[in-house]
Amino acid sequence: MANNKAKRVRQARELVDPDLRYGLDEAVGLLKRCATVKFDESVDIAIRLGVNPRQADQMVRGAMSLPHGTGKTVRVVVFADGDAARAAIEAGADFVGGDELVAKIQKEGWVDFDKAIAIRSMMAKVGRLGRILGPRSLMPNPKTGTVVAPDDVAAVVREVKGGRIDYRVEKSGIVHAPVGKASMSAEHISANVLALITALVRAKPSSAKGTYFKGIALSSTMGPGVRLDTTEVLKLTQDFR
Repeated sequence: MANNKAKRVRQARELVDPDLRYGLDEAVGLLKRCATVKFDESVDIAIRLGVNPRQADQMVRGAMSLPHGTGKTVRVVVFADGDAARAAIEAGADFVGGDELVAKIQKEGWVDFDKAIAIRSMMAKVGRLGRILGPRSLMPNPKTGTVVAPDDVAAVVREVKGGRIDYRVEKSGIVHAPVGKASMSAEHISANVLALITALVRAKPSSAKGTYFKGIALSSTMGPGVRLDTTEVLKLTQDFR
């Protein structure tokens, strides 16, 4: 088993030249060739931005919907009551509740979900869960569109279930995000990449100086990183927009 794993890793690394910057189509093709394990590997992107996240006016953060989704099943919790709770259930939310849901998380530490949405009137109670949800990036936040008006909850649930992702630049200046699954077509993965890059172009802080996109790399769960030709990718986003 160990020998097979070492052989697979070696073969994958032989396909990718770490010193080259690949065009998007070639990079996605290489990534799919390197995804040879039995499960459907996730495809992730790492983007190094020329910003200083310690400066409040250079924090790059937001949410957007990938045109072809992430390929993942997203378990969504909604903190709501009344008509908003019923709308969330009809829209496909996995868990919906008010005080009892807050209590379950608070007392049991239950976090068996991927995204959390809350109507505004619930945030006073949901705010008590910050120590549990915050470190796991599960806390509803108006900046990522997960604190909503009751009339908007159904639409947001459908977006999140359909492939909406949150992005946020880390302290190191890097944005990590999922852009699909290895089983998806190369065209769909490429379109998701361009959609995210386009969103980051639009989110560029006015105070950011110098080169904004300093590096972009794609990787599958078990595969090597494939560096992209940043100039080529940015040209592609002009057509994409």
